[in-house]
Amino acid sequence: MASARVLVHVRRGRAGGAAAAFGQSVTGVFCPAHTDVALVSCGLERGHFLISDVPFPGSAVTVLKRPPFCPAKLGGAVPGERGGQPGVAAAVAVLLEAACGHILLTRRATALRHFPNVWVPPGGHLEPGEELVAAGLRELAEETGLHLEPGTFSWRLLGLWESLFPPALSWGPPRCHHIVTYLGLRSAEPREGLQARLCPSPCEVSAVAWLEPLVLEAIAATEDGAEESGPGSGPGSGPGSGPGSGSSPAKLPATVGITELSAGGSRSSQIPTEILLRRAPAHGPDLERVSTGTKFALGRWRAGPGREDRE
Repeated sequence: MASARVLVHVRRGRAGGAAAAFGQSVTGVFCPAHTDVALVSCGLERGHFLISDVPFPGSAVTVLKRPPFCPAKLGGAVPGERGGQPGVAAAVAVLLEAACGHILLTRRATALRHFPNVWVPPGGHLEPGEELVAAGLRELAEETGLHLEPGTFSWRLLGLWESLFPPALSWGPPRCHHIVTYLGLRSAEPREGLQARLCPSPCEVSAVAWLEPLVLEAIAATEDGAEESGPGSGPGSGPGSGPGSGSSPAKLPATVGITELSAGGSRSSQIPTEILLRRAPAHGPDLERVSTGTKFALGRWRAGPGREDRE
């Protein structure tokens, strides 16, 4: 991953604009304090990732969202010992959908500093001079070994997610702060062909899974902290915070198939579906689960084309 990072800038109106400050909510610039979502225009401008309340040349309209327990929203988000970054970094993540409708998720390696053992789509920092789709394709190739050739896929912008780690103040002060651009990539290739070409990087990935639409919809329905509000709130606390709670579809499979990586290669395995339906715990240690931002992206994917800018 490159040391140089593209920083997020924010702008209201036609003039001005400035770099977003680490630990201060970007979403809060564009929405009332009691809400967590805003409709914005976004795009690359002069080497920065710009988010604005009005369109600008080359921009796209989409949703920007933060979790209700976002440390930057609730206050006290002073950088931790690994913080002190000059601002908020721009990142890209891709939901890769095979021709059959299955989507690829990866489980982050246990040794990673941020969100270890959590299920996410491939993604990482936007590098200077990169376009969003190029960054997503690069991260996909680096983490999974999958190279998608031009003309073999279509893509759409799903939305922007404000991500801090740790994700809640109860876990300690933030050490990183990102705006993640989620892209939906639909491949013309069947899942079996994509799976045969997978070569995940064990430094970043401990397992991969192709999840069917029914399971993906159930994951999207278990939104972390949806029933919470106020300074004392946190992920997974309050009524209905157990695994699989929420309006998830019935008749889910008891287990899902995954490919686990090890020093000697990889092996097929099964994990209980309820692991993927867990909500983020209010206090550490963290659990194997699907990240809150991934649930947001899956909800946008489930909405389908033409509905992304109607929130």
